Amino acid sequence: MSVLVFFITIWYLSLFSQTFFQHRYAAHGAFRMTKFWERFFFIFTYITQGSHYMSPRAYAIMHRLHHAHTDTELDPHSPNFSSNIFSMMWRTKKIYTEIYKGNTVVEEKYLKNLPEWPAFDRWASSSLSRILWGGVYIAFFVFFATSPWLYLLLPVILAMGAFHGAIINWFAHKFGYKNFKLKNTSENLFMVDVLMLGESYHNNHHKRPSSINFGYRWHEIDPIYPVILLLNWLHVITIPKVGQVHAA
Repeated sequence: MSVLVFFITIWYLSLFSQTFFQHRYAAHGAFRMTKFWERFFFIFTYITQGSHYMSPRAYAIMHRLHHAHTDTELDPHSPNFSSNIFSMMWRTKKIYTEIYKGNTVVEEKYLKNLPEWPAFDRWASSSLSRILWGGVYIAFFVFFATSPWLYLLLPVILAMGAFHGAIINWFAHKFGYKNFKLKNTSENLFMVDVLMLGESYHNNHHKRPSSINFGYRWHEIDPIYPVILLLNWLHVITIPKVGQVHAA
């Protein structure tokens, strides 16, 4: 039971960091925050993502490229150019790594208003950091796993960000329904999205990339939307007025 609770907790906390900070804030600038709160969420993201931490800066660049080149060969994670979900995940990892290391030329328009903390990213993305987090996860399983079958969850925890991304980038471009006719294959994967905290409303998102609410129809509940409204009310973040969103 402890292992399952641990797995579910990491699933949702790491997914919150991805959708709130790396996706909606870093990639799309759907809201603003001060440097203090930006650094706070850098640290929060590192703690919740652990061994699968992604640099918010590199993630934002890669995601902006996805929107600009959806379903083309320049799309960092299109299922159109991979034979299976795992080859797509590996291709995405290589592109992300090249962006993070600065080994690929990125147009200036994709580099505006990015969250920057290079020293922190170097540690959080280091092999030593990932190994230490892996050790923490393995120790937890050794102490609390009551069945060998539970160890099947361990690889998912170690690379959970990749699994989150694969669910959306593979399945939400192949299955689901559309609210909007767009020049890409994006679909809304679930009619009510609790599993992916609103990320599966992918067709909606491609239509309105900088919206703070990924839902559109009455049943499309986005669990992160009320959190954003609460944080705005608490003055942790600021929701810009229409026309002031600054990211791609």
